[in-house]
Amino acid sequence: MGCLFCQIVEGEIPSEQVYEDATCLAFRDIRPQAPSHVLVIPKQHLDSLWDLEDPELAGQLLSAAAHVARQEKLERGWRLIANTRSEGGQEVDHLHLHVLGGRPLGSMLPSAGV
Repeated sequence: MGCLFCQIVEGEIPSEQVYEDATCLAFRDIRPQAPSHVLVIPKQHLDSLWDLEDPELAGQLLSAAAHVARQEKLERGWRLIANTRSEGGQEVDHLHLHVLGGRPLGSMLPSAGV
């Protein structure tokens, strides 16, 4: 069947796109974890952040994520997450960044003494 996100890039699977440029595509997550939850992906297939070696592409992904956050009006704050590989919680084997915001997200750090 091929990569789900590559199929979205190719237009074979519909998505609610919010941003696109020559190298990146951003679309709403189908299982949002916050009022605003957008995935930013490279159009080129890379399995995960582990495989990203091109600093220019890394910059383009971060720039696209910041653009999405501004477009979503997340000026009060937002979170950028890259789950990497299975033990890191990655569910789709195509590099993607999660842009989350629209509500207080709290700390993800363990409390002192843990």
